[in-house]
Amino acid sequence: MLVALFEYLSQYYSGFNVFQYLTLRAILGLLTALGISLLLGPKMIAQLSQLKIGQNIRDDGPESHLVKAGTPTMGGALILLAIAVATLLWSDLNNHYVWIVLLVTMGFGTVGGLDDFLKLKYGNTKGLSARYKYLGLSIIGFIAAVWLYASADSDVETTLYVPIMKDWYWQMGWLFIPWAYLVVVGSSNAVNLTDGLDGLAIMPTILVAGGLAVFAYVSGHNNFATYLDIPYIPGVGEVVIFCTAIFGAGLGFLWFNSYPAQVFMGDVGALALGAALGIVALVVRQEFVLVIMGGIFVLETISVILQVGSFKLTGKRIFRMAPIHHHFELKGWAEPKVIVRFWIITVVLVLIGLATLKVR
Repeated sequence: MLVALFEYLSQYYSGFNVFQYLTLRAILGLLTALGISLLLGPKMIAQLSQLKIGQNIRDDGPESHLVKAGTPTMGGALILLAIAVATLLWSDLNNHYVWIVLLVTMGFGTVGGLDDFLKLKYGNTKGLSARYKYLGLSIIGFIAAVWLYASADSDVETTLYVPIMKDWYWQMGWLFIPWAYLVVVGSSNAVNLTDGLDGLAIMPTILVAGGLAVFAYVSGHNNFATYLDIPYIPGVGEVVIFCTAIFGAGLGFLWFNSYPAQVFMGDVGALALGAALGIVALVVRQEFVLVIMGGIFVLETISVILQVGSFKLTGKRIFRMAPIHHHFELKGWAEPKVIVRFWIITVVLVLIGLATLKVR
């Protein structure tokens, strides 16, 4: 929005040309999202408390979590507002990648918001039935996959690349559609499963978004992409602003969500942010890098799959409780220790993911 305004004003004063630089707009997007989160956070928390929009705690969860009952939830709506405003203000709105990542994120947030609303309305932890919840996510995920496939301007945008293996790639054709669906829906649910402790999901999301911002920048820059031997995708650099908006909005939310949390993001935030990471990884053609950098999300998801599968097949549980962060809690780790250790692991994984830029 402001890009067009400053471009117009630059004919009267050349200094406005500075706002054409992607790096500057990315920083301004981050600061805008951070400012919105910090400024509106206290008001939102007070309003949610006044409306008695409090978290319902699972009866079968760790006993230490019972004290969290009533903590305001649906704080993810603030994250999405900050991301949307920052992205719309500082991105080139003629870029179709911006609209793809933004609308997919908001779509998943809408499903998550409905789920949160029903949980609060009926005073339980069920919300939308699993059938209708995944139907909603699947519809949006399928639309996103078809949109990416139909809007692809070159084979690069539907080719599967593997880090390190520079000579191996697969032009997927129409198979890109089910693949993209799995990536965005799977990523959404993975982040949602991770969102079980104060600040546990939001910091890895911030870190992974920052890592993907680097990939978006170099993938959209012909010289950098050629030098690093990664796919060059014209125009995808604008997604950097969306990624830094996630970074800024997430930092602002963490101010209130850090232990002990004043507010939870709810499904409206977790499902949306997971989808955001998935759709960004797809447009920059780095799905496997997302798996590396988002290793904590992968671990949490696998722990649930193994737990459910083992119990159904043998009647025994592998972990004391799944997702795996609860397992460590029941082993005696204090909640802040679990959180910070998972953050440290994510920092290492994001650095490994970034290292694949050079190791080709």
